[in-house]
Amino acid sequence: MEILIPILVLGLVGLFFGLGLGIASKKLHVFVDPKISRIQETLPGANCGACGFPGCGGFAKAAAEGKAAANACTPGGEKIAHAVADIMGVSASVSDPLMAVVHCKGGQKEALERSIYDGIKDCHAAILIGNGSKVCLDGCLGLGSCVKACLFDALSVNENDVAVVNPEKCSGCGKCVTACPRNIISIIPQVHKIFLACSNHDKGAKIKKYCSVGCTACTLCIKATPSGTITIEKNLPVLDYSKDENFITANAKCPSKCFVDLVKARPRANIDTKCVGCGECVKLCPIAGTIKGEQDKRHVIDKDKCIGCGICLNACSKRAIALWGGLGYESVENNSRLRNT
Repeated sequence: MEILIPILVLGLVGLFFGLGLGIASKKLHVFVDPKISRIQETLPGANCGACGFPGCGGFAKAAAEGKAAANACTPGGEKIAHAVADIMGVSASVSDPLMAVVHCKGGQKEALERSIYDGIKDCHAAILIGNGSKVCLDGCLGLGSCVKACLFDALSVNENDVAVVNPEKCSGCGKCVTACPRNIISIIPQVHKIFLACSNHDKGAKIKKYCSVGCTACTLCIKATPSGTITIEKNLPVLDYSKDENFITANAKCPSKCFVDLVKARPRANIDTKCVGCGECVKLCPIAGTIKGEQDKRHVIDKDKCIGCGICLNACSKRAIALWGGLGYESVENNSRLRNT
């Protein structure tokens, strides 16, 4: 009996707590949608916050509850968007892939320094110590705060001490945008390959005193783009990427060369034997002397001058002009043009 009584008491206590825990589990049960774990398993796991939610777990929960679009995961791209949509039982509308661009290319060779910074290799620290070493107060400091923030190894600081983006690795998450203390990084659609690489708001001769590739607000890029997709705000051109414009002529007409074209070799126009020499293409070509020929005779295109904008294609009623691929061209650094090899 001395042994049975403690065993009986322990058994009753265990039964009591067991019943209590069983009842509590029923009463306090929180339903977890199995879709959440399934969605989270499909995500890249970067926890970058580009979707607008706190990490991949936050997005998975919001998506399962119908509070987030299936395509909100920017780093995941089209593949992840469709996978999430399948789990949610909806269709995914995939938007154009995005990428980050740095609106500055004024490095050691182009931009004047007013001091030597010998502190912590961090842009925020340099801003605190005299607002950086450059005369330009809007230029890239080249200390790599954006590089540290990038989760996809898409950013680097080149030999000229300017941050550059690798479009093939960039997911457009925007981490670098918030990491840059000078706000010179933005997100644009990957389909657009030309952007303004300047953030300075000075104009004319003033900016040329300290940066050879700074925008002078001359407005030649606006005049070269009759579509109206470039406007001037605070002495800087603003490119509207929502419209059907390639900005090739703006890049070609810029005297300061402050645009960046990510396409290494653009195609060149070629006129075939259907040409009747009407001369309409000559009138519309933005680069004088590119198209030559006598009236009513077949015209020819100077491949060294052609910028591959394609304006002449629509001008030709005979459809005698076509763009030929840029594989036969190489870059010539001394004059920033492409020559036929």
